[in-house]
Amino acid sequence: MSIGHIKTYYSATRNDTTEYPALSGTIDADVCVVGGGFSGVATALSMAERGYSVALLEANKLGWSASGRNGGQVIAGISGEAEIKRQLGKAGAQMLRDIRYRGHDIIRERIAKYGISCDYKDGWMEAAVRPKHMDHLRAYVDERIEDGDGSHLEVVEPDQMPAVLGTGVYAGGMIDRRSGHVHSLNLLMGEARAAASLGAKLFENSSAIEIGGGAKPFARTEQGRVNAKFVVLAGDTDHNFRRGRLRGQLFPTGSYIIATEPLDAATAASVSPQDLAVADSNVVLDYYRLSADKRMLFGGRCNYSNMDPSDLTQALRPRMIEIYPQLAKARIEFTWGGRIGIVLNRVPSIGRLEPNLYYMQGYCGHGVNATHIAADIVSDAMCGSAERFDLFDRIRHWQLPVGRWAGNQMLALGMLYYRLKDTL
Repeated sequence: MSIGHIKTYYSATRNDTTEYPALSGTIDADVCVVGGGFSGVATALSMAERGYSVALLEANKLGWSASGRNGGQVIAGISGEAEIKRQLGKAGAQMLRDIRYRGHDIIRERIAKYGISCDYKDGWMEAAVRPKHMDHLRAYVDERIEDGDGSHLEVVEPDQMPAVLGTGVYAGGMIDRRSGHVHSLNLLMGEARAAASLGAKLFENSSAIEIGGGAKPFARTEQGRVNAKFVVLAGDTDHNFRRGRLRGQLFPTGSYIIATEPLDAATAASVSPQDLAVADSNVVLDYYRLSADKRMLFGGRCNYSNMDPSDLTQALRPRMIEIYPQLAKARIEFTWGGRIGIVLNRVPSIGRLEPNLYYMQGYCGHGVNATHIAADIVSDAMCGSAERFDLFDRIRHWQLPVGRWAGNQMLALGMLYYRLKDTL
């Protein structure tokens, strides 16, 4: 059964409506990628660029899940950096510096090389919800400058905020001029088109129901099979494949977005004079930006128990207006939600499940950049350069010995603690 994209701002404004066929019969490929989000498409394109034959299997439509529904924020680094440094020491710290903007560079290079129209724009800000949060931001910028990697970072003191954001709710912030925002579904579809142009075979409505590594890796669907040299589980894996190191490691979490009607030029300028993507400094955070056609895309309300709000507009609009009263009369034209993958130690999970069977998942809300980093790391490993892959493969992840529902309730209780800290 074909499942199309849900109604979102992204699906309503996509500029590539290519339909890819379902897999039928048996084919051979060097690499079989399972998953048609950013992880899978970026891997398919990376391997096709290196001259490998690639087959990609997507259960629904390319970009159907988080990659086609997210906030479109391209944020530096990955989640869980403190844990990586704790476990890997100097080697981990050096790797983090090396990969911090690797996803950004890949995205920019592909936009230019393949002519991808996706509204990419530089400029991202972390806004301090409380004055004490500024201490952390100042220290972070100082550390990055001392490390020789902070010339594009700016501390915004409270008296400077009116020139940056048209709201008085924040105590300052930090701007990263190398990070930014993008129409995520158009980026993904452009990368898919590029992979196909290099010979990659992309299949939609082709859910993998069995996979195997070892001497003869393969992936099987109801109607076909791919025999390959490597299989890559790209993105949040189906429960059927959650075995061994993947069991009890990842938990889906709901996140939600509303999009207003296009704002007039004066209102848009009053909201975001510098057209930045913004995320606040809370653990359970708000995130938002203006789209290319000047809609406010406002997200948040992460729900770790996966109990979706009954009315997304009512759940998100009051908070948007609290931050920006000038949007009180703006009509909400789109509302949607989806699931992001959360791993308990917040470090993206990149490793090998069996010989020649790789996986990458659990970006904890930092997926646009981190997926491209993960795809690059796994692609390098398949091509024989495994230094960064081996570091990630060494990271110890927590695994809860309970089912997904119970795990989500435990996660929700833990995050309630942080939400109370945010509030108090």
